[in-house]
Amino acid sequence: MTEFDLRRQDCITGMSRLAEGSVDIVVTSPPYNLGISYGKYSDCQDRRSYLGWCGEWAGQVRRVLRPDGSFFLNIGAAPSNPMLPHEIVMTLREFFVLQNTIHWIKSIAIDTVERKTDARDPHHHPLPGQGEADAKRRVRVEGDTKTFGHFKPINSRRFLNDCHEYVFHFTKSGRVELNRLALGVPYQDKSNIARWSHTRGKDLRCRGNTWFVPYETIQSREKERPHPATFPVQLAEWCIKLHGTSRVRSMLDPFLGIGNSAVAAQRCGVKKFLGFEIDETYLTEAKRRIVNGRGGRSRK
Repeated sequence: MTEFDLRRQDCITGMSRLAEGSVDIVVTSPPYNLGISYGKYSDCQDRRSYLGWCGEWAGQVRRVLRPDGSFFLNIGAAPSNPMLPHEIVMTLREFFVLQNTIHWIKSIAIDTVERKTDARDPHHHPLPGQGEADAKRRVRVEGDTKTFGHFKPINSRRFLNDCHEYVFHFTKSGRVELNRLALGVPYQDKSNIARWSHTRGKDLRCRGNTWFVPYETIQSREKERPHPATFPVQLAEWCIKLHGTSRVRSMLDPFLGIGNSAVAAQRCGVKKFLGFEIDETYLTEAKRRIVNGRGGRSRK
């Protein structure tokens, strides 16, 4: 059972009252300063003020995070403002080491017709020390194309539709060990199981740093997802599992929103979850979602 402590409070003030080194993992997504219409927050600061504010809350996150803790920060951009996520990373270098950069793929187009390349193709000959299987890897060829996931289309002659966001994994040391196989996937070429000693005979490899996590299809944003900028519950779940579910006793989300991170903590069996949110409407929705998630105790 997860114990929830959800507070209607500014996160900088709230975190300043928490004990140092009391949180195992932080999973959050702050406002992006892209002019999004939130209920109780102005998302239109000048760049210097916004980055200064990011430094304030990041300093508190560092203070409350355990030495071996993980901080997963979801940040998106706009096609016309692509540097914002990287400027935030540069600001946070004062407090953390960027250990991993994860690309959250929200939508992707894939050619669905496949064939095997001919081993005689000079472009696919194995390098010295590699087996013939490497020369016969499956490749995509022109054919039917299918799209998966969801994105917000834009009407532009300059920019492409933005189908991904970042999840930056920060730690205090850059040396925090992860449970990479918690999100493992099977090998496409099964010969790798025997060829690589690190597999230990198991058909499971690291998923890597590209995560395809689409939004769930909804009929009404107002009723089902009443927040202009949320990440899927599954994204937060994967962050918890990557850090190592058994190691997560306490979890924090300084920008709770409608509580998807709290639902993820609930599903993963995190013992204690703490969230801050300044908007009463969003906080009420977060509590409702936790109740519908079945399980956990909520404390005001």
